[in-house]
Amino acid sequence: MRKILVVGAGQSGLQLAIGLQSKGYDVTLMSNRTADEIRTGRIMSTQVMFDTALQHERDLGLNYWERLAPRIEGIGVSVAGADGARAVDWLGRLKAYAQSVDQRVKMAGWLDTFVQQGGQLVIHGASVADLDYFSRTYDLVLVAAGKGELVSMFERDAKRSPYDAPQRALAVSYVHGLRPRPEHPRTEAVRCNLVPGVGELFVMPTLTTSGRADILFWEGLPGGPLDVFRGVNDPSEHLELTLELMEKFTPWEYERAVDVELTDAGGTLAGRYAPVVRNPVGRLPGGGLVLGVADVVVANDPITGQGSNSAAKCAASYLSSILMHGDKPFDEAWMKATFDTYWFTTGKPVTDWTNAMLAEPPAHVLDLIGAAGQHQAVADRFANGFDNPSDFDTYFYDAEDAADYLAQAAAAAGR
Repeated sequence: MRKILVVGAGQSGLQLAIGLQSKGYDVTLMSNRTADEIRTGRIMSTQVMFDTALQHERDLGLNYWERLAPRIEGIGVSVAGADGARAVDWLGRLKAYAQSVDQRVKMAGWLDTFVQQGGQLVIHGASVADLDYFSRTYDLVLVAAGKGELVSMFERDAKRSPYDAPQRALAVSYVHGLRPRPEHPRTEAVRCNLVPGVGELFVMPTLTTSGRADILFWEGLPGGPLDVFRGVNDPSEHLELTLELMEKFTPWEYERAVDVELTDAGGTLAGRYAPVVRNPVGRLPGGGLVLGVADVVVANDPITGQGSNSAAKCAASYLSSILMHGDKPFDEAWMKATFDTYWFTTGKPVTDWTNAMLAEPPAHVLDLIGAAGQHQAVADRFANGFDNPSDFDTYFYDAEDAADYLAQAAAAAGR
């Protein structure tokens, strides 16, 4: 029986560990927190997951909360105008629903499952020295902990990392009491509110420790009017500041939020990080090799909501590569090939799209967003790109491609 060590108990680490466990591998999982510590801790992300990523969970029988979590049926986009009203406002329909489950709920539950199914759990914040020791007793070491000392083993890939500094300041609040959108009161949707020159507000339904809730998520341009959460440690102050910014920049969303309250004392999060792609193979002092997983090696800004989706897809891709490899050694060539499979199917399309959305939009992208308000088919296609970002390659990045597509959409609408 092959022995595999997975370091990190997030979406990718736990999904991969349980997937390997189900196939008969001897799996050890290292986590810096227990299930109870995760469950009672602070929120970790926003984690809206689309159908392809959700299916990977279903395939492993890990969709424990599917009947409880809100079913997100659409992606809405609003663009703030100069007068404070919405210059653009539309809702694209998803082909299959998306869902968000608070990672405190999901990761704690999955960690319990891993242990109940006989997995060996080590509660320890792993260091490079630890992995140097453990690597001698495992056939493969997978690093799925995207922060801290371990990340230093994976060199930044400058060719694939155009940004060397954070492109957004992030601030998240989990709340109860948000009113439905009056335009579609019975449709659960993610709302993307774009405020040119300022940033973005995302509003999305979720399932948290206290039941159904909503997430208010500001992404602010560094140094701009939204970049005011650094040093705000009091949760009530964090929410008050969030609402003040909503009243100023997205009053149509603020009207729904006048009665909200935080879900719990751990329901806020703020920070920033530079998007980066890293080389997938890490070298240990003793000569051993480790393979980076998900956001250890491809960390994108959350502006496109792809973090948990990419993590699930990476775990599924790596699981397939491991299973197909059989009893052969997990050498450097295999590690690079395994990453390349994930990179070209998921990592690259997500990175290209996310980096494009972080930049100032060119005229043809503005045309696409505006046309989605006129043609439902354009809105629907944009919305479903969240599940399949590679579709943007065919019409989003090139002005001529965009013009051709909009001409086709207009012709189809006129028939």
